[in-house]
Amino acid sequence: MTFSLGIVGAGQFSGQFATLFQAHPGVGDVYVTDLLPERAEQLAAAQGLAGTFPSYEAMLESREVDAVAIFTQRWTHGPLVLQGLNAGKHVYSAVPMAITTEEIAAIIDAVRATGLTYMMGETSQYNPATVHARNQIAEGAFGRLFYAEGDYVHDMDLGFYEAYQYSGGERWKETASYPPLLYPTHSVGGVLGAWQTHAVSVSAIGVVDEREDGVFDKEVSRFGNDFSNATALFEVAGGGSFRTNEFRRVGYPSHIRESRFRFFGTEASMEQLATVALWQDKKGVKDISELLEPKPTMSPDDPSLQHIAPELRAAFTSGSAPVHDRERLPRAFDNLHNGHEGSHHFLVDDFVTAVNTRTLPSVNAWVAARYTLPGIIAHDSARQGGARLEIPDFGDAPQ
Repeated sequence: MTFSLGIVGAGQFSGQFATLFQAHPGVGDVYVTDLLPERAEQLAAAQGLAGTFPSYEAMLESREVDAVAIFTQRWTHGPLVLQGLNAGKHVYSAVPMAITTEEIAAIIDAVRATGLTYMMGETSQYNPATVHARNQIAEGAFGRLFYAEGDYVHDMDLGFYEAYQYSGGERWKETASYPPLLYPTHSVGGVLGAWQTHAVSVSAIGVVDEREDGVFDKEVSRFGNDFSNATALFEVAGGGSFRTNEFRRVGYPSHIRESRFRFFGTEASMEQLATVALWQDKKGVKDISELLEPKPTMSPDDPSLQHIAPELRAAFTSGSAPVHDRERLPRAFDNLHNGHEGSHHFLVDDFVTAVNTRTLPSVNAWVAARYTLPGIIAHDSARQGGARLEIPDFGDAPQ
């Protein structure tokens, strides 16, 4: 059984996923559309896709497309997802799910009403540290987990200026100011993807940017944002807390590891830094760095990555780590590029399997809400000087 797929957005990220979707035995024809038609044509020609559509609306009207995968600017996802679901298409969306509580609620309502598959492609769901922590939690190795940390630490100077210029055109500075806490899923999702709970309240602090280059300038920003760094402390259901950092001005080698995690329980703890990861209990310390280290599957100098800033290429070249269980994946993926610490293969397979078997994917609408909404409320808290705010919850996915 197969279904056809339409790629929405032919930017720097979507080409990597187009290759994987096209190779998956559960997917048939793959099409693409972009606001810049020449980019769609280039991607279709480079990868031998089935064709292009002149617009997203034309793609949604076509009976040739059963599902769409959205790889557009991060603040556009909510409305585009709703369009797709309401047009009768299954939807895979890059992160974040949406940027308002209302958009998230509307997506959940649409998924419930249509019965269609929705999945958010959060890479931290399969970050090796998250996978290992999830396994250890399931075995009770931590004892009672009571605290965790998740960081997404990526300096603007390390590739983000080029990425925003590529996607934003002449007015790129208006969108390069995207609030860090409205893109929280790499840090929040990596924690909650292991710890089966959800955030119920938050207090956050934002750091006003001082670069004065027109980025993170309230007068320029379409989001009215001048925070370049932010820290949030979340209370979780059942007792305990976790902290996340979203940093865009920071002296740190994000090209080595941009997401990192720590988990603390009553019997054991786990800590990950840029180049080392440790498992610790009351008896001692064990280095688990090798267990969590993906092996590159392609060179950063590969011609397919020439349009991507060198500092960002590591996100597209990583293979799997020893902790990843690849047995469930199609053999067609064995020699294909991976990315974001080995997550891309698993995310594509999750969505394809969910559509073809009509089961819930790993990061379904209800899980995606729990990964995304805490950051939206945290940004409000930061704008209110750290006020502690309650976080709404849409509950568990229906079984």
